[in-house]
Amino acid sequence: MPPHQPLFGTGVSTALGEVEESLRLAVRADRQGLDLITVSDHPYYAARLDAYAQLGVVLGRTGRVSGLVSVTNLPSRPAPMLARTVTSLSALTGGRLVLGMGAGGLWDDIARLGVPRLGPGAAVRALEEAITLVRLLCGGGGAVTFEGEFYEVRDLEPAPVEAPPVWTGSVGPRSLEVTGRVADGWIPGHAADWLSPRYRESRPLIDEAAVGAGRDPRDVATVFNLPGVITDAPLAAPRDREGRWRGGSVAQWVEELTGAVLEFGAAGFVHFRTDDTPAEVTLGRWAEEIAPAVREAVLAART
Repeated sequence: MPPHQPLFGTGVSTALGEVEESLRLAVRADRQGLDLITVSDHPYYAARLDAYAQLGVVLGRTGRVSGLVSVTNLPSRPAPMLARTVTSLSALTGGRLVLGMGAGGLWDDIARLGVPRLGPGAAVRALEEAITLVRLLCGGGGAVTFEGEFYEVRDLEPAPVEAPPVWTGSVGPRSLEVTGRVADGWIPGHAADWLSPRYRESRPLIDEAAVGAGRDPRDVATVFNLPGVITDAPLAAPRDREGRWRGGSVAQWVEELTGAVLEFGAAGFVHFRTDDTPAEVTLGRWAEEIAPAVREAVLAART
């Protein structure tokens, strides 16, 4: 990837019963200098907040941090309306938005919303078509007429707001190829990290598709969802027997993440707490100790 400072983010709960804590943590993350706050999108669960409603309130209470729905449940959010949502949020927040896109995975749940069920191949084609259409409906210009397999609009005026960066949560080969052709970033599924088989097998598919589309593969950033504990003392084994990252002390995190940026081109990390350490403590270690140290180490290595 081109040299830049890695992004650091945190995921907050979408549970209705945790509204106040989620908002408090989001404001704290903004004040502590994080780059990104993420929320999940599961509209078929009544006990979850609507992702874009939550994100709008979060961005309204913060002043610096960007927001990401990781990732948008596209089958339940038609692309033309999604374009209006993201351009509105972008205009209201000074562009503090990243558009996460997914083809849809939990189809039994999605279908309960009354959304027509799509097979895997059709869902991936719909994803690529939606990304294309959302971008056409951003940035102003002449009226858009689009006749696709899944979407059709006629003489629809684009919003005079630039399109946000588009990141996907692609997992399968065909959706990974979509990411390489049209996306700006990739969030590996199932909390895969830079040493995982999933990453090693998937990233080449993105790169090959990018080259085939005449793009530089380095223009597709990789941002990792990274669960793990942040401990007072070092762990004897920061990774488990299968090689999955477990966590460790601040120093162990800094060493691991710095290597991920410099050796594997990681563009950023979104942390998720996995133990019962108070959320404020974990967030403080992540935002005020780990993130600045990694940024400093990366900058020193690149200058």
